[in-house]
Amino acid sequence: MSDTERWLLPEGIDELLPEQAEQIEFLRRSILKLYQRWGYRYVMTPMVEYLESLLVGTGNDLEKHTFKLTDELTGRLLGVRADITPQVSRIDAHRMQHDGPSRLCYAGPVLLTQPRELGGSRNPIQIGAELFGHSGIASDIEVLELMLSSLKRSGLKAISLDLGHVGIFRELVGQYGVDSDLEKLLFDALQRKAKPEIASLTSALDSDCQAAFLALADLNGGEETLTEAKKSLGSANQSVLAALQELEDIYTGLKKRYADINVHFDLAELRGYGYHTGVVFAAYVPGYWQAIAQGGRYDDIGKVFGRARCATGYSMDLRAICQLLPDFEVADHGIFAPATDDAALENKIHELRESGESVIRELPNQQVSGFEMGCKRILVKRENVWLVEPIKLN
Repeated sequence: MSDTERWLLPEGIDELLPEQAEQIEFLRRSILKLYQRWGYRYVMTPMVEYLESLLVGTGNDLEKHTFKLTDELTGRLLGVRADITPQVSRIDAHRMQHDGPSRLCYAGPVLLTQPRELGGSRNPIQIGAELFGHSGIASDIEVLELMLSSLKRSGLKAISLDLGHVGIFRELVGQYGVDSDLEKLLFDALQRKAKPEIASLTSALDSDCQAAFLALADLNGGEETLTEAKKSLGSANQSVLAALQELEDIYTGLKKRYADINVHFDLAELRGYGYHTGVVFAAYVPGYWQAIAQGGRYDDIGKVFGRARCATGYSMDLRAICQLLPDFEVADHGIFAPATDDAALENKIHELRESGESVIRELPNQQVSGFEMGCKRILVKRENVWLVEPIKLN
């Protein structure tokens, strides 16, 4: 690498300048405070773990996104976390040992071998919340409400919500005896809503089976989608009908809290199919074509860690959110302190900093003024007393 290239960063890896870093940190603290008020306790997970710990449960779908390296102490394979959710699930299952509901939250950087969307970051800053130990829709509604509250607290507006349920597709696969190879092909075709391909793949199956999978591709839209689904999937088993009722109940419960939320149903949305077990959801905002936040139910994830636990949760990327917000304005521009050897000045600086003020010391032979350093106030000595005054520009 030449000297002129040493400043380059790998593709998809970026750094944050003060304005960006301060905005993300302000947002992180604000959202974590919100989580705390809802009873979610903060945990911090390691950046690196044994690979087999990261790639279990929810982690199986993350293998292609996970950087792998060898531990020089043990020779075992390590993974750099690409998602914090599996780590929090391990903490709940193995370390917390709660019998009742457990609410945990987290925030931290993750690293991806490839971005999740075209042009996306490979080092997002993930923040999220997980609720363990409750299987009813009340916990799904709570997590959904918390997600929407987090987005609104961030300053985002015109939020739209997508709702789906992976259990519908999974139950149809089981009901009609679809083998694993065909299941993968149908899964892929449904994501693209490729009806001719779905028809071809199911041509040798029962006519009710073909009709059900074709219907899934069209079952998306507003509240009327659920009514249409009950008609189109009338031949499905009780588990499918129960999943549809779950969606309806979640929608009804959420609308009581967020009456103005725009909800879109998509029964062919199978995000996280490898580990989600029930409702899945994603939030969208204008100006960002990918989901700005997403989550869902993933019961029994803790089984691989020795204790099966129902779970529901969501996560979002603080970097992506901040891209959609106005430029961050620092409320406190700081106080400039002259480079003077004065005990009273030292006491005043200490007093101001202890009270929460930002004080920037002038350095000897400094050529840049306090105003150029972003300060709008200055410490000035008046009658042997150091006072804070506005910086006057000539």
